[in-house]
Amino acid sequence: MEIISKEKIEELLDYPSLISALKEGFKSDIIAPIRHHHDFKNSKECVDSTLLLMPAWQESEVLGVKLVTVSPNNTKYDLPAINGLYILFDAHKGGVEATLDGKALTTKRTAAASALASSYLSRKDATSMLMIGTGDLSSELILAHASVRDIKKVYIWGRSLNKSSKIIDKLKDRFDIEAVAKIEDVISKVDIISCATLSNEPLVFGKFLKEGQHVDLVGSYKPNMREADDETMKKADIYIDTNMALKESGDLKNVSEKDVVSDLYNLCKEQHCGRRSDKQITLFKSVGHALEDLVAAKLVKERLV
Repeated sequence: MEIISKEKIEELLDYPSLISALKEGFKSDIIAPIRHHHDFKNSKECVDSTLLLMPAWQESEVLGVKLVTVSPNNTKYDLPAINGLYILFDAHKGGVEATLDGKALTTKRTAAASALASSYLSRKDATSMLMIGTGDLSSELILAHASVRDIKKVYIWGRSLNKSSKIIDKLKDRFDIEAVAKIEDVISKVDIISCATLSNEPLVFGKFLKEGQHVDLVGSYKPNMREADDETMKKADIYIDTNMALKESGDLKNVSEKDVVSDLYNLCKEQHCGRRSDKQITLFKSVGHALEDLVAAKLVKERLV
């Protein structure tokens, strides 16, 4: 059994390859049951933490399960909010083939899924982006979106100027990148808006959106969490990763199934074309899917050989 580190995962997973693998995964026969989602009391923080168990498999080939904890207050300890482990099995004989750093795997596949959706939903001539949030996922989302669109200008908004500065230092050789004090100062100027936070209150407001934009909402995974207001949902054509988004995310609490245009399965199978005009406002809401973890873990294992 191999133990695959964060550093090795980052080395082996480039975005063009991972996005292509995810596209094929959403066309495939991978089975991904509804994930276990358990909120549990954390009296030391006065806010619930979360345990997620996410299995997926291909018959007689490969099976994997991810165990993840989410601790929303970890930022005050300068620790990641998301921690976890991924276990990859041989689905034929049942042996454990590898264990992988769950946080690194989640970060990479989440960013890749957003970029996969963007390849169908953002304008092909998109060159600018606003990144809302300064967690570990933020820089990866920028890089992933830039792998499918020619992103040149990037704005970053976050509650921590220090974290914004670290992202700028990391990416300044790749982009014209700067921090902003107010979201509303730049949100109307960009082609793509990506939001990855643990916010319980909207940060993206529909009154600021303009024709042709694409909104990528990553953070809200519980009914009490919001990253965008109802006006955003009314103005945009809504796409989701899977139907679990409707059940789990507070962003979609006032959205019915009939209000959702399509999902990643239909986009990847070309049963829906995605963006139809340059004036359309599109929105992609993801909550994460075990299929994505399995595809990413399998790609890592194949590249180790």
